[in-house]
Amino acid sequence: MPEKLLSRFSRASFTLPHLRFLSPQASLSLRSLHNFIAPTSQKNPFTLSRSVAAATAMDSSSSSTPCKLVLCGKSSAENEIAKSLMNNNTLKLPDNVQVSTLLHSEIINKQQRQDEESFCIERFMNSLSTNQFGRLLIWSPILPSTHDVVSNNFGELPIGTVCVADVQYKGRGRSKNVWESPKGCLMFSFTIQMEDGRVVPLLQYVVSLAVTEAIKDVCDKNSLPRIDVRIKWPNDLYLNGLKVGGILSTSTYKSKKFNVSTGIGLNVDNEKPTTCLNAVLRELSAAACTLRREDIVAAFLNKFENFYDLFINGGFQTLEELYYKTWLHSGQRVIIQEKNENQVVENVVTIQGLTSSGYLLAIGEDNQMCELHPDGNSYLFSLAAVLTSSKDWSKENLNKEDSLASSTGGKIACYFAESRCRSLAIINHLLEIWSLLCQLWNDTKEQIDN
Repeated sequence: MPEKLLSRFSRASFTLPHLRFLSPQASLSLRSLHNFIAPTSQKNPFTLSRSVAAATAMDSSSSSTPCKLVLCGKSSAENEIAKSLMNNNTLKLPDNVQVSTLLHSEIINKQQRQDEESFCIERFMNSLSTNQFGRLLIWSPILPSTHDVVSNNFGELPIGTVCVADVQYKGRGRSKNVWESPKGCLMFSFTIQMEDGRVVPLLQYVVSLAVTEAIKDVCDKNSLPRIDVRIKWPNDLYLNGLKVGGILSTSTYKSKKFNVSTGIGLNVDNEKPTTCLNAVLRELSAAACTLRREDIVAAFLNKFENFYDLFINGGFQTLEELYYKTWLHSGQRVIIQEKNENQVVENVVTIQGLTSSGYLLAIGEDNQMCELHPDGNSYLFSLAAVLTSSKDWSKENLNKEDSLASSTGGKIACYFAESRCRSLAIINHLLEIWSLLCQLWNDTKEQIDN
């Protein structure tokens, strides 16, 4: 039943109005409007999954060779957990990928001799100063997906566990895209647990902000010029007009809590096919210093833990001012195309910020407020916007609006933009709840199938 209903809504969603940018800000530094609205695969930070033959070879290799997972704790308490995970052979991966679990203390010297480019666990732990996040580390030289490690073993891992890979060949992206991430990319995922479903959609904004601030912290610590990484809503990271990273959050609901797995990909030292942090740093400074992945991950977790406490205790408004200084969209003008019976009406609106539920807040030339929703790639919550609208709503009403939507996604070029009236608010909430139930249904069905 849920699948049939979702299928009907999915078809309906394609008939909804979209918007396009009218006059992007000069600060975007983009070569063309098309590059911003519909970037090609060449503009993405990670190479789209390799050829079928190569992918098949990688799959066959991974099935015969166990995937090595190295565990390390910040303190004796986390190291005891790591030892238990290894002794009980607890960690599993999907698709029958074999796993070999090792303790970092057993291979530390061997790792240093094998590859100096490998993630340096000691350097990471020495830079980490958190109370929860990152205190148990899972590192792998090559892995299908860091996201799969934390999401498939969520219940067995302490909250805040982080998984890092040097190479990733089945990374997860929006719309179930598969990404290959070579050496030089920073790929890591970590776990979070939340109770209030209304703020889950905003979590990725906290993560995005923590990434940009962490990069600044590492630059400051090493007396290097600051690299101005900016946020492209909802979850992409841009540098000098080119995408250098992205965030993916997924969640499941169990025992009245949302189990959130968040993955981050960042181009640190691989400047092809676009650019990377160190390439830009070399242009700004003659110094031989470069940014290291270990420092960035540790700085991110340190910063995120601070931001997360502010977010949970005081709401996203405690971080809004800093977020708006970092994102690309304040004052950006867009054209909304709305279908009214057999006519398409275009209206120009200006982006003002975010609503309390995490969507874009815009104002029209008639001073009416609009709420702009992302066009859903595969995220079910966006289907809940089918019957919603936002015109005739005051800004105060938008700020009071609650949402049970889970993680957001989608390109900034496509949004739902419908006329909302007060009488549909209850329907909107019911659809959001239904969307969440459908997500739980699909997650359960997928687990049963596996």
